[in-house]
Amino acid sequence: MDDNILSLMLFGSLILGSLGVIGFVWGLKSGQFDDEKKFTHGLLFDDEDELRDAAKKESEKKANAENSESKHSEQTH
Repeated sequence: MDDNILSLMLFGSLILGSLGVIGFVWGLKSGQFDDEKKFTHGLLFDDEDELRDAAKKESEKKANAENSESKHSEQTH
């Protein structure tokens, strides 16, 4: 192979690889991968309303758990 072609292929692959790494880091920093249960809930619930209801129930459950923990810690002090 010609050295010019080899250096062009190397340079092109380095540019594409660095663009991929930059895109991945941007996705991590912007929170693109933070929603862990989105896809599992998407499989379980067909409609957007059902998905919203499930998310609302889960957030209420977390709030109730936090409230009960805070009440328990207040009673022990």
